[in-house]
Amino acid sequence: MNVSSWRNPRLDRVLDALMPVFATLAALMIGAVMLVLMDANPVDAYKALYEGAFGTKNSVADTLIKATPLLLVGIGICISFRGGVINIGGEGQMIVGGLAATWLALEFQDASPEVMIPACLVASFVAGAIWGGIAGVLKAYFNVNEILSTIMLNQIASLGMGYLVRQVLIDPRHKNSASPIPETQRLPREFDLPRIGEALDKVYDFLGISGEKVWSTTLLHNGVIIAAILSILVYIFLWRTTIGYRIRAVGKNQRASRYAGIQVKHYVVLSLVLSGGFAGLAGGIQVLGVRHRMNAEGGAIAFTGNAGFNGIVAALFGKLHPLGTIPASVLFGALLVGGNKLQRAVQVPSALITVLIGLVIVFVVGSDLWSRRRAQRRVAETVSEKQPAQAGGTT
Repeated sequence: MNVSSWRNPRLDRVLDALMPVFATLAALMIGAVMLVLMDANPVDAYKALYEGAFGTKNSVADTLIKATPLLLVGIGICISFRGGVINIGGEGQMIVGGLAATWLALEFQDASPEVMIPACLVASFVAGAIWGGIAGVLKAYFNVNEILSTIMLNQIASLGMGYLVRQVLIDPRHKNSASPIPETQRLPREFDLPRIGEALDKVYDFLGISGEKVWSTTLLHNGVIIAAILSILVYIFLWRTTIGYRIRAVGKNQRASRYAGIQVKHYVVLSLVLSGGFAGLAGGIQVLGVRHRMNAEGGAIAFTGNAGFNGIVAALFGKLHPLGTIPASVLFGALLVGGNKLQRAVQVPSALITVLIGLVIVFVVGSDLWSRRRAQRRVAETVSEKQPAQAGGTT
């Protein structure tokens, strides 16, 4: 029987697109087995997980807030991976972005918020871009492995944050204390990212709509909207512009790109610069929208929440596509937020959430490898079908 008679290319594409969903379901099934072994009811556990992430407007807001840095780091990862380089430095880039926004806000406390909020966000992007660009230059011009350099830069950024927050940027109230708290002064409240609920209230008032304002009591800030818009712009950048095409060409085949006249080193550096910039912006939004200060107590994880690493997973889950990274970030944000209620509801260790996320990662990466092998097999089958036809035509 001819292979092409039963193979459906459209069905293959649908299966490839749904593979992360199947992988997640498989991971949750394994998690259910683990819950049973812990004498917990999987149905009650996953119900608590869902309610903790989406059960109320506050939980939905918390999920979206948690997803925002994942999305920003993730779209940066889409750029770097498409450019053929691996950025493991999201943690450090978030830190330097947060430090840049904090320093600028504290240095110009009397400035107009309409000027300072965009300036702080731009500063955080530039700081992260510089931090990512260091690894890019080392990779392009000195052939230094970008995985090693970005991991080392994470450590430098973490230690630098500890020094600056404890010495240079420390809150003046704690400076002469016997046991000073390693944190900066609280940023001026005028520089807080506007909340979505406040903006919606103004829209409702303008339209004359009365009644309960759905988001007015939540902490959901405009950083969520910024991240979503940037995801769309990055998609347009990568697939609808010449520079984006060249970045993807370099990621596919550096030798062919060089033969075509593309400056490979330039685009390797640019990939990591942009990737670092978006991670830095995630740090700036965390400062202006969530933390409102830098705190070195608890180390880098206390500030980043591991978003620099989890953002990589979100990007992989989204098939390294900026638009696919949006639902992937929401999913992982839901796991992180809903996991707290799951732990309380069925009395399981908090490490179980880490295990669930790890299972999702393993299954998603495994499904991606399986999809690639299926694609290679389809190409090989197509070639094998054409060869006999060509041979028959020449006789």
